[in-house]
Amino acid sequence: MNILFKSTPERGRQWAALIAQQQPTAIFRQWPEIPDPAAVEYLVAWDAPAELMARLPNLNVLFSVGAGADQFDFHRLPRSLPVVRMVEPGITRGMVEYVTFSVLGLHRDMPRYLQQQREARWQGHQLIPAPQRRIGVMGLGILGKAVLAQLQQFGFDCGGWSRTPKALPGVRCWCGEAEFDTFLARTDILVCLLPLTSSTTGMLNAQLFAQLPAGAALVQVGRGAQLDHQDLLRALDSHHLRAAVVDVTDPEPLPAAHPFWSHPALWLTPHIASQTQAEGAVAALLENIVRFERGETMVGLIDRQQGY
Repeated sequence: MNILFKSTPERGRQWAALIAQQQPTAIFRQWPEIPDPAAVEYLVAWDAPAELMARLPNLNVLFSVGAGADQFDFHRLPRSLPVVRMVEPGITRGMVEYVTFSVLGLHRDMPRYLQQQREARWQGHQLIPAPQRRIGVMGLGILGKAVLAQLQQFGFDCGGWSRTPKALPGVRCWCGEAEFDTFLARTDILVCLLPLTSSTTGMLNAQLFAQLPAGAALVQVGRGAQLDHQDLLRALDSHHLRAAVVDVTDPEPLPAAHPFWSHPALWLTPHIASQTQAEGAVAALLENIVRFERGETMVGLIDRQQGY
């Protein structure tokens, strides 16, 4: 089991120690220290090096170090090379924490109250009970399901939308383009957890915002390229959207002069909603390698046709 790791040195040291404990016979190297490139069987990385197969001619699997794999240029990767995204409990827990915090903050009008604090203005606003607040989650994979399960505990009216039909306990689900407008029209706080594909690129735009009820809010934790920045700013400035929480942008980081930094109705965080936890990630990696070597389907295997 020969593993090459291409990420930050500090993260690499954590992974090296854990793999030495859990799989002592494995060979673990950190990029760019590769004594024998032909011996590398598995690459764990956020971005794949150019001319990947020429550099690592016997590579069996490319593992993403994160929850997504859309950062890879699939046109440069052989179709025969399996690509696997990271699925581990720490990523799910982190995302549930972040989205729950964001939804509760928007539900309780915290962006408005923080702006009033800056203005030294003491003014209360009507509290809407949680059962009257309609939450809509786009993307009903592992993360979306976990987020909705937690939000239901607060009594929110929870709904979800996905490309294909899904059935979740206590959640009204819509699917496909035919039901998308209906889903948006009933959503007061929209959470985007969709992967980045050709169909989701730029989808958080003026047309979508206009289909949400007046006074709706947005939580964007999908991918940066899904959001049209100017359309969001216009929706906030017109007060059609009352607030937004944005964790992912394109580009990252944003330029210092970008209006997202200072907009009173927008909370901006630097792509920290959820992060891979080394312990769970190493366990998931080693389990997937065993699955691959047994000829079994790996958890998180990317479907090239769907893009996720």
